Amino acid sequence: MNNREFIVRRIAQEFKDGDVVNLGIGLPTMAVDYIPDNVHIMLQAENGILGVGPKATKEQENIDCIDSGGSYVTTMTGACFFDSALSFSIIRGGHVDITVLGALEVDENGNLASWMIPGKKVPGMGGAMDLVVGAKRVIVAMDHVNKNGEPKILENCKLPLTAVNVVKTIVTEMAVIDVIPGTGLMLKEIAPGLSVEDVQKATGAKLLIPSNLKAISV
Repeated sequence: MNNREFIVRRIAQEFKDGDVVNLGIGLPTMAVDYIPDNVHIMLQAENGILGVGPKATKEQENIDCIDSGGSYVTTMTGACFFDSALSFSIIRGGHVDITVLGALEVDENGNLASWMIPGKKVPGMGGAMDLVVGAKRVIVAMDHVNKNGEPKILENCKLPLTAVNVVKTIVTEMAVIDVIPGTGLMLKEIAPGLSVEDVQKATGAKLLIPSNLKAISV
């Protein structure tokens, strides 16, 4: 199992029956393939679908059925389609229970930087700015460190922010971390084979260690 699969398998465990969930472009979309059989959620795509199913196979591809990232998807029984205006009314109205997004940086205050590296060409913020303030819970799915081996979880984000004080949970290949408002980052679960010291060394902010720290099980 590679790191990406490990992360999304753990994230899929966060979904509960009846949740309306939005999965961001890239890594988060993989979580749909690992939702437990006994958990029934409604996946929302901000381009205008409620009831997104697993990614389409080559035989299932339909140009009229794509997600917000342009990938072919299937739909669940009862799915509905609508325009972007209604889709963002759902998001801004607080009707999305969980959004899962990638990130460039997250800090101990729950601030999120997910859209821009100064000096580099980027596609823009997209719907992230609406999702992180409209969803009831924001989960970040990302590698623990960047390509240079530098921490992506910091005391304070260095890159331009998407939003402030929004992230509730961070899931990486090393750990599951909860953001506790006014307190800091709580190390909730740790990947098998790693020590607390391993995770802390890879993190640019002080981690709070609970007495009931668990191993990640996927």
